[in-house]
Amino acid sequence: MTCCDRRHFMRLGFGSALATAIGLPLARSSLLRAAPAARAAVPKAKACILLFMHGGPSQIDTFDPKPGHANAAGVKAIGTKVAGMQFSEFLPLLGKQAHRLAVVRSIVNKEGNHIRARHLMHTGYMPQAGVRHPAFGSIAAAEIGRSDLPGYVSINGPGADAGFLGGAYAPFEVMNPENPVKNLVRSPAVDQARFDDRLALWRGLEDRFGQKHAQQSVKSQRAVGEQAVRLMNAAGRVAFETGREPETVRKRYGDGKFALGCLMARRLIQAGVVFVEVNLPGWDTHQNNLERVKLLTAELDRGMSALLDDLAASGLLDSTLVVWTGDFGRTPTINDKGGRDHYPQVTPAVLAGGGVRGGQVIGATDAAGASVVDGKVAVADLYATVAQALAIDPDEQRMSPVGRPISTVDSGTVIRGLL
Repeated sequence: MTCCDRRHFMRLGFGSALATAIGLPLARSSLLRAAPAARAAVPKAKACILLFMHGGPSQIDTFDPKPGHANAAGVKAIGTKVAGMQFSEFLPLLGKQAHRLAVVRSIVNKEGNHIRARHLMHTGYMPQAGVRHPAFGSIAAAEIGRSDLPGYVSINGPGADAGFLGGAYAPFEVMNPENPVKNLVRSPAVDQARFDDRLALWRGLEDRFGQKHAQQSVKSQRAVGEQAVRLMNAAGRVAFETGREPETVRKRYGDGKFALGCLMARRLIQAGVVFVEVNLPGWDTHQNNLERVKLLTAELDRGMSALLDDLAASGLLDSTLVVWTGDFGRTPTINDKGGRDHYPQVTPAVLAGGGVRGGQVIGATDAAGASVVDGKVAVADLYATVAQALAIDPDEQRMSPVGRPISTVDSGTVIRGLL
């Protein structure tokens, strides 16, 4: 939806409530190469949670430690529940979950610019002029969305654009899960009859406008509005209300927006949302890397481990794919400001649930953490694997507005042995 579309939408008497409700911005190694996705493992996942480390997490300071090497920069390695698998000392709770995790240490990302890298890490495509690739969350919403709730919800950040799929599949934004989501229900000052009259008026205006203007943006605007109406009437909207959880449960997730975002993600998956992204910003550690990583990993360790435990306890982990990654990795060496810089050559990722074979490490880097020495994986391979897990055809083509067919994934293949 364009800015002009949004202004037209907001002129309606109930537009503010609807707009807020829908999240408009107001207040390759042979070892890892599998057969084509269609012949890969039978998919088990029905939903996906993406834990996105905004800014780019260090591979060495998280899931690929280098004990004894100067590049470790004082970060020790600890053993995990899986013999021989080591994590950073800052992730002890996730170490106890290692049997559920598939750690991919060998993704090669070709983008070192934050904006371009986020596009790649959300779509599986390099940015290209003239094409607005949809985020994978938007594709999942379009392909397997199955409730009156939004198909794609982004928490603690705006998520990624729906591209040419249109506004109906854009992420519903929960910018701060510590605050209630506003206007999910109609104002008490507007009774049901008055609201119905306003809704009928809006639909009549939209019908007449749509007859004269057949552009995709107009159709997207109407679809977004109707989605908002469904959300306002959906019983599942209470999933956004984390305050309904017992205090003992909330404490297990820890403090802060990421912790609450993980809890909200579990509630949303239970309610029928198919793709939830939870952002943890702050990983662009060009300065004071060690001090900042300690704080970030404390949030990550507690929130992600509680999420995995809750999904497992409720029986949802088998059908929910959890993916952890970020913009890119960070330099193995420490700069003169005590930080680590951008380093797409080694980008870490971790997967769990949804048919993933846990308790394994895929790929390897050298002793310095500077280059992939075994099992190189492309970003497109990661998304081909995610697509396969969710029973989405990675080769399916969708037509862009300019008449160009765009496949789900950019020529990726499923990572061997991960599912």
